[in-house]
Amino acid sequence: MTLHLDWPPEVVARLTEEARQRGLSLDKYLLESVLERKAANGTSVAGDAEKRGAREEAGRSIRELRKGNTLGPELTVRDLIEEGRRF
Repeated sequence: MTLHLDWPPEVVARLTEEARQRGLSLDKYLLESVLERKAANGTSVAGDAEKRGAREEAGRSIRELRKGNTLGPELTVRDLIEEGRRF
């Protein structure tokens, strides 16, 4: 789809500079900017994707950290439950 916008040159120059600083073309920068705004249902499209990515990364990190961790040969889950009941 092609869209023609008739904006003042100073606005175009500012947006072009912002796009350049992010390493994007002007059209990609504008598309990202629009998608960062609220979607029709009131949620942020970019925010949802970022949150989903952060949750997935946290899950991967937790799974990686727990590899090789054990309770020990003499400690059981039942022992931990009983320990928790003491307090």
